[in-house]
Amino acid sequence: MRKTYPLQAEGRHPDRVLDAVKHDVRKYLKRERRRPLPEGVDFWDFSCKFGLTADEAQTLHLSEVISSIDKAAKEQATQVYVEIITTHGKRTPRPVADDAALIEDEEDGLPE
Repeated sequence: MRKTYPLQAEGRHPDRVLDAVKHDVRKYLKRERRRPLPEGVDFWDFSCKFGLTADEAQTLHLSEVISSIDKAAKEQATQVYVEIITTHGKRTPRPVADDAALIEDEEDGLPE
């Protein structure tokens, strides 16, 4: 999803416009997470960019998108650009050697 959202609309309260923008972003995320996972993929990951325009957009974590929209609205921005691209996520297993060393330390009763 690559979209520029206006934060001010004639005849609409700015808080309702802001709520509509955040609702649209959350609805997109829910829809993408419901898609079936391809074989070999553990979860859906998201690459996100946010800015006042597409040219000024900077990469940020998914959890920061909604708070960035709120921050832009508080600063009286007229529009925001949100880009959320779905990617394949693969979990990496923990290293086995670290777990074995931790168990040995616990058995010895030595503090870390």
